[in-house]
Amino acid sequence: MPRAWYHELRTFLLASGFRNSHSDPSLFIFNSAQHVLFLLVYVDDIIVTGSSDNILSDFVSSLAKCFSLKDLGDLSYFLGVEVLSHKHGLLLSQRRYITDLLTRLNMLDAKPVLTPIPGSASTIFLLSGSPLQNPTVYREVVGSFQYLSLTRPDVSFAVNKLSQFMRSPTDEHWILVKRILRYLVGTLQKGLLLHRDSSHNLHAFADQLHAFSDADWAGNRDDYSSTGAYLVYLGRNLISWSSKKQKTIARSSTEAEYRSVAATTAELCWVQSLLQELGVALSSSPVIYCDNIGATQLSSNPIFHSRMKHVAVDYHFIRDQVQFG
Repeated sequence: MPRAWYHELRTFLLASGFRNSHSDPSLFIFNSAQHVLFLLVYVDDIIVTGSSDNILSDFVSSLAKCFSLKDLGDLSYFLGVEVLSHKHGLLLSQRRYITDLLTRLNMLDAKPVLTPIPGSASTIFLLSGSPLQNPTVYREVVGSFQYLSLTRPDVSFAVNKLSQFMRSPTDEHWILVKRILRYLVGTLQKGLLLHRDSSHNLHAFADQLHAFSDADWAGNRDDYSSTGAYLVYLGRNLISWSSKKQKTIARSSTEAEYRSVAATTAELCWVQSLLQELGVALSSSPVIYCDNIGATQLSSNPIFHSRMKHVAVDYHFIRDQVQFG
């Protein structure tokens, strides 16, 4: 049913002059000589915005003639994310979602902690503690945490760590879950702030596309895998982030960092493609910041290739991107 609805909506939008984004199939873009419209759809929830209130109103009216819809006015709540007006721009928050989760688990009055995961978390192993009699609750809560990562990059690493214990969670793993809940109690008002920027500075703002990449070498004491992470900024706005366990074992810190740079590079390529479709041209190349000298040199120095034959795919991918600017 959702696929049939999407097909009907897509057919209507394409006939109305929209084009479907290649970077994001749920995004539709309308461009004319004077105006632009953007439409984002998720099943039967739609966000639409544009450069003119009149053309926006006309489009919503034409959409209502073909589909049964309800105009909810200015964007305030979408898929569990609150969109709050802020003096500096827009604040994306999941306060209501977090409150419901804490209430359901009787943790709303718990004592807050300053960090989502303790510094000694590296001593927690896959088989630490005793198996939970009912692991279903653990899996449900960690699954809720994964959706929470939409606006809370500060818990991404902790959630990724706990997700690795889904198969056989123990009482020690559950203690880490409750620690995240206690952290959320003290950070209910936190969210993702998107700073406002005037239209005439849009291109200068977009030119500041940059990312930070990092990895902990063999940080997982169960299988000695590494965790790679990145943060992508558009100006001072955080727009994309990730914290994931690497699929292969790195033989050196340089290799672990290099694989993280490769993942960051792929994400930046996608962001660039999306910005181009939105009509935002970048006049300067994005920058990736990495604190590992070996990984930085490996990105452009072919002398290192013989030492890294087992990561040849990442090697050639990053080198191509560097050579193309």
